[in-house]
Amino acid sequence: MRKEKKVILDIRNFSVSFEQYEKGFQKTGLPVIRSLDVKVHEGEMVAVVGSSGSGKSLLAHGILGILPYNATMGGELWYDGELLTPGRQKELRGNEIVLVPQSVAFLDPLMKIGPQIRKGKKDKRSREKLNGIFRGYHLKEEVQGLYPFELSGGMNRRVLVSTALMGNPRLVIADEPTPGLHMEMVRRVMSHFRELADQGAGVLLITHDLEQALEVADRVVVFYAGTTVEDAAAADFRSEETLRHPYTRALWRALPQNGFQCIEGVQPYVKDLPKGCPFGPRCEFCTEACQEEIPWSRVQGGNVRCVLAEQHPKIEHLEFSMERRYGA
Repeated sequence: MRKEKKVILDIRNFSVSFEQYEKGFQKTGLPVIRSLDVKVHEGEMVAVVGSSGSGKSLLAHGILGILPYNATMGGELWYDGELLTPGRQKELRGNEIVLVPQSVAFLDPLMKIGPQIRKGKKDKRSREKLNGIFRGYHLKEEVQGLYPFELSGGMNRRVLVSTALMGNPRLVIADEPTPGLHMEMVRRVMSHFRELADQGAGVLLITHDLEQALEVADRVVVFYAGTTVEDAAAADFRSEETLRHPYTRALWRALPQNGFQCIEGVQPYVKDLPKGCPFGPRCEFCTEACQEEIPWSRVQGGNVRCVLAEQHPKIEHLEFSMERRYGA
């Protein structure tokens, strides 16, 4: 009997809202993330996939406790079986939990690259390890003596990824780690994250690139307008029929190998969110039940937030309707 791997990160009903002022001194809340559920096991790489503006980066900042001052966080964050309190976040951040951020602005502009990535360590082992990492990313040893402003954007991006490989983290959070890199380097970076997972770390990859995520991830969590709508094994994306949510199926059809097919409409702005399922206005299967609160349910080996998928586990009606609509 196969032993189930330990859960490193367990995010339950996570939410983030921002305080804003409207019409003078009237304060209002802006719920950017409402219902987000994600689990990451030891030795597992989980991709959180969603379009720009869906709130993915806020997830990374919430886990690390570096949200802006006007943000309010709800739900529960569990790390290694214990609540991830602000005190634990500060203690683990940069040690057991490592962030590869989206922006190169996270690099200290007043500190040279080498000491910055080695965290001030000057011993021979640390220097040799960084030299080896840099060689793998086509960065010369002299780069360690330069400041971030002296490097190109692509070089700084590779430097940021190096931070995750220097230590021995238990959880790596990679927030859109590859923009601006050519495809060969993208694949190399992704393979290194995969290696970290294979060595026992948990890796949470936050990305909008579903195609790239499917090459390396074990599971894919689909995020739409601040809500997780599906959690599926990467293998489920081999066929549309094994996917559970209409939005996930739409993403599958939009992949290059599946014809770049698109659907009408756009992701709603946080102030214009509909009741119930945020995908409802774009979904041809939307019913009155979809306008109510929709639970996170286990369906056909995955998790989904969809009334129809829950009522009809095989979702054969979706398959028929999609084929009729797109002429597949």
